[in-house]
Amino acid sequence: MRSNLATAADPAFTSPPDDVAPPPAIDVMGLGLQMITREEIVDRVVGAVRAGRALRVINANAHCVTLAQRRPWLRRMFQDSEIRFCDGAGVQLASLFLTGRRPPRTTPPEWVGPSLERLGDDASVFWLGGTQEAAESAAQIYSARYGCRTAGAHGGFFDATPGSPDSEKVLQEIQQARPSVLLLNMGMPRQERWLFDNWSRLPPMVAITAGALVDHAAGRVSRPPRWVADMGLEWLVRLVREPRRLWRRYLLGLPVFGLYVLRWKLFGRRSARAAEAL
Repeated sequence: MRSNLATAADPAFTSPPDDVAPPPAIDVMGLGLQMITREEIVDRVVGAVRAGRALRVINANAHCVTLAQRRPWLRRMFQDSEIRFCDGAGVQLASLFLTGRRPPRTTPPEWVGPSLERLGDDASVFWLGGTQEAAESAAQIYSARYGCRTAGAHGGFFDATPGSPDSEKVLQEIQQARPSVLLLNMGMPRQERWLFDNWSRLPPMVAITAGALVDHAAGRVSRPPRWVADMGLEWLVRLVREPRRLWRRYLLGLPVFGLYVLRWKLFGRRSARAAEAL
């Protein structure tokens, strides 16, 4: 499968230099989200892998923004990470309501594949998350489809507590494999917390919090058409498909997100301090 994005051999492609300026960012409820498109994310991921640079690529949807209101470590992670993009129509609307600006929206399944396709054999990928079977299947499928190498595959059902035997074993596997790309598919905020706790112990790599990408890649879950996401209805499709797992996030979480948005409109940063005190 070929991407319609430019490849490394195309004149349109330029790998960002080491001193490339970060994308402009806007403050959305305490999170600095960048005005960055999926094509620009691909350019920066490809450039970082080829230069051997460390890069964290994280995203914010309504669930993440809600969690961040009472988790200072998550806000700090958004402050420190090199790429921080919008992954949700709700966050776009909140940003427009609060700042008058609407960040581009994308999601890992839209640009991880094109990034690996450009890199080909230059990329070695470690899959972390999902079931062991799904992680191994996703690794095989992406290797065959995009020509990337597989550095490892480890299921996400382990004790991720810092210093636990399980977490230390996973760290050791990654350190020995030395992948150029780490795909974290452990669910939010578990994948973000694991990366926050262990980033300083990982070798230089591009680490991407990719959510359910492992299940998409393994063919276990199909994504709705792009127009569904553009209308802001992807959450509804996911809820219908997995009601037992997602009902709390959407049926309870979205109203809570709306309340936080209103509080930020009325009180600004004082709302974050109030949330931490709860």
